[in-house]
Amino acid sequence: MSLEHLKPGDMVYAATELVNDGSIPDLPENERLATPGTRGVIINTGYYEEMPDRTLFLVRFESGQKELGPPVGCWEEELTDQISE
Repeated sequence: MSLEHLKPGDMVYAATELVNDGSIPDLPENERLATPGTRGVIINTGYYEEMPDRTLFLVRFESGQKELGPPVGCWEEELTDQISE
């Protein structure tokens, strides 16, 4: 299912485990950002300059304390708009 219809403010869930690849400077590299099923909110959409045909979603995921974490760039295959059972 395509997520192209989603816009800033919409809720999504992590479809895979997401870790810091080093692009979030204030967190250690390889730190877990979200596990499958973690709820997040889209704060922006755009594209990566080298891949203009792919949508990049900027998402803030909830922590265990229900606080929003740092913005994380996610590809469509890393997200879902449905809670997995």
